[in-house]
Amino acid sequence: MPEHDFAACIGLDWGDQQHAVCLSADGLRVTSTLAQRAEDIEAWAADLRTRFGGRPVAICLEQSRGALVFALLKYEFLVLFPVNPKQLASFRDALAPCGPKDDPTDAQLLCLFLEQYRGKLRAWRPGDALTRTLRGLVEDRRNWVDERTALKNSLRQRLKEYFPLALDLASADLDTDWFLHLLQKFPSHAELRRASVRTLARLFPKRSRVPDDEGQDRRIALVRSSLPLVTDAAVITTHRLAVLHLVRALAQLNDTIAEYDREIARHMAQHVDAELFQSFPAAGPGLAPRLVAAFGSDRDCFTSAADVQQLSGVAPVLKRSGKSCSVHRRLARPKFLHQTFHEYADHSRKKSVWAQAYYRMLRARGAGHHCALRSLAFKWQRIMFRCWKTRTPYDEARHLKQLRLRQSPLLAYLPQPTTP
Repeated sequence: MPEHDFAACIGLDWGDQQHAVCLSADGLRVTSTLAQRAEDIEAWAADLRTRFGGRPVAICLEQSRGALVFALLKYEFLVLFPVNPKQLASFRDALAPCGPKDDPTDAQLLCLFLEQYRGKLRAWRPGDALTRTLRGLVEDRRNWVDERTALKNSLRQRLKEYFPLALDLASADLDTDWFLHLLQKFPSHAELRRASVRTLARLFPKRSRVPDDEGQDRRIALVRSSLPLVTDAAVITTHRLAVLHLVRALAQLNDTIAEYDREIARHMAQHVDAELFQSFPAAGPGLAPRLVAAFGSDRDCFTSAADVQQLSGVAPVLKRSGKSCSVHRRLARPKFLHQTFHEYADHSRKKSVWAQAYYRMLRARGAGHHCALRSLAFKWQRIMFRCWKTRTPYDEARHLKQLRLRQSPLLAYLPQPTTP
């Protein structure tokens, strides 16, 4: 927005219970505090609305989500400019190299930073409620999946230490319902050995049964012939209790993730861009909602594919000084957004012909696995941005045709048709 559109500029250094505020308007700069209470925030916003007649007010803060940002969402005249904490730290060091830091001072620096460099900052546009809901769901689901992975690793370590027979029975799947039910019923080697053949046959899944020469499940024979690794009562008692706790936590997480999957599918079905992003190869129930959340439905949010590439951290960073020049990966990036495109690139090379050829070409040129995936994600973001901007579903045949018309080097790595 032009400078005259804002009635005032505010630097807001947020805190857990209290925020430092610096307001600059009409050539005056005033510093105050604001408590993190609904009544105080409401009174503060009402005072700003009355004082400036409802005109837009710019606020610069080091937060793009959280209690304060969520509380300010309901005031339409407040325009938020979130900045990376590293930006403020560098600005602070540039003005005060000795390294002082104080909340009121940081609020003043945020206000000054906003006044001087507002043309280089991007106003935060929250987007529609459906997209924000979908974004929150997919991010929370990923956190629950990561927590489940950590619990599975803890369970695996515990079983290795006192009950390795259970790992032989489960193979690699430690969070399946039948295995968790088995551990809940028989959490130690001795208890499992006492189980009858009929009970074991009922607990093991039928589709994964492997019969031996006599027609009996080999896992039952393994249970009957196995010897305990540990007989120390102290180790068995402590590990048994820990395993029971981990089993209950994993079962609860399985239910939680399943519920999130249902909610994501329900909201995805209502989104206007669901069909568009589902047209991309390997964009299934897990990745398509994450792509929708990454782009959103506001076509004015990104002006070019470079905006998406830089925001997600897929675009590299160039460093040049004199005769030296280097290109390296971008470290300052939203982690989940970067993971979305990185993981999609990895899955797409298994479903898309040109993506697999591009990955093979980069690997043949000496690029590492993750470097090749970032480069492939860079290509996909250009294609996705074009499809998203024009509301056109992706067409693999059309893209391959364009590659042949341009005589792309990828053609040498495409699979050749087999002759009968």
